[in-house]
Amino acid sequence: MGAGEVLDRNDVVGLAGLVREGEVTPVELLDAVVARIEERNPVLNALVATRVDEAYAEIAAGLPDGPLRGVPFGVKDLGCDVAGMASTSGSRLFADNVVDADGVLAGRYRRAGLVIVGKTNTPEFGKNASTEPLLFGKTRNPWNTGHSAGGSSGGSASAVAGGILPAGHANDGGGSIRIPAACCGLFGLKPSRARVPSDNRAGAFAYPVSMAHAVTRTVRDSAALLDAVAGPLPGDATLAPADPGSFLAALAEAPGRLRIGYATANAEGVPAHPKAVEAVERTAALLAELGHHVEESAPKWDMPSVAGVLSTVMGAETASRIQDRLAALGRDLADDDLEPATRWINDRVLTQTSTDLSRALRNAELIGRQIAPWFDEFDIWLTPTLGVEVPELGWMDTTRIETLANAAKMTWFTSVFNVTGLPSASVPAGFDGNGLPLAIELTGRMGAEATLLRVAAQLEEAAPWPWQAPWEPATA
Repeated sequence: MGAGEVLDRNDVVGLAGLVREGEVTPVELLDAVVARIEERNPVLNALVATRVDEAYAEIAAGLPDGPLRGVPFGVKDLGCDVAGMASTSGSRLFADNVVDADGVLAGRYRRAGLVIVGKTNTPEFGKNASTEPLLFGKTRNPWNTGHSAGGSSGGSASAVAGGILPAGHANDGGGSIRIPAACCGLFGLKPSRARVPSDNRAGAFAYPVSMAHAVTRTVRDSAALLDAVAGPLPGDATLAPADPGSFLAALAEAPGRLRIGYATANAEGVPAHPKAVEAVERTAALLAELGHHVEESAPKWDMPSVAGVLSTVMGAETASRIQDRLAALGRDLADDDLEPATRWINDRVLTQTSTDLSRALRNAELIGRQIAPWFDEFDIWLTPTLGVEVPELGWMDTTRIETLANAAKMTWFTSVFNVTGLPSASVPAGFDGNGLPLAIELTGRMGAEATLLRVAAQLEEAAPWPWQAPWEPATA
């Protein structure tokens, strides 16, 4: 069996096992990934920078003897510094921002034995639900290259679903793990608030809103990668509830009979697209067959308040980063530094006051308190991940401010759990009539990642999904 076939037939945990057993070497796996980058990345535009020579040199020098030793891995070009590489955040303003040290996440990935081969594409500052930055261009969906891979972790999702990488780092400030996972037919878990630390810099409240993790082919890979990065840093202002010790080991236990509520419409009563509704209803029936108590029910919250919290809090962090960068460069903002949508966000945020930010933070607390009582009655909430079909490229165009409304439609079921900090996962759930993935979302109470992983693993066993798109992808 060639290394490419090994890459296709095994997930991260499986590949690490083969390396441990001497069935395949880290060099052979890296060779296979490099060949896939050369073959497929020109079509998908999933990776925007590589460090192939450095990766070979690290293997030759000896990798750490971690649980994922020798497995190639990609990190998103947002929120994960890698020494010697530019951390651009998808922005022309940061295009030459080369860092000289690994961030916290890259360090933890390396200690697990992963081989970082490159950086994956992201919209500017992660401010779009589709990955189409002006700096690096559009990332394409491997299932149909005329469609979006989602955002903001679309580069990682495209690389994994396209068979280039077995898994990729991602982060989620409004749905940016779950949305691209849904668009590309992958598993994507947003952990509980503070489960995973921020990278090299403090992010004010934007850090607890945005959580780092990964997009993966399998549930167990998500658990293994969470084991690699979970755990606070000394001095962290926010701490997650206690973890099970090992999320991967926790998968050995059955979830038991859970109380699961489900909904197919957003908080304002607008139904998701029909195929997404069917996916939720099909999954609800399957969960009932698996022994869970399932009934239609939903927590209540105010969608405009959620949008207001995220735009104020995340917008303030983005604007402060822009101002800090300009101060370091010793110049004013130029016309071509930012995309039009980002410039609009920046200019709007600069008119906000400290009282606006205070009100947004208070509203975040109130939204959490609105939703939490629902989880006294139910263990999990089941919804679509996306309220709309996987869109075509250009439907969310940051050069046209009016398309921001389209991006908001992608977050109907995701963004509220960034405000509340609850763990939430996107699980593949079949395909629509156009051959594009469908997905459902599972959300639990604070600290319930192990429960979500166990239920997702039940679904994975009962209704398995393909690990990647066929190559060549459709283009219609």
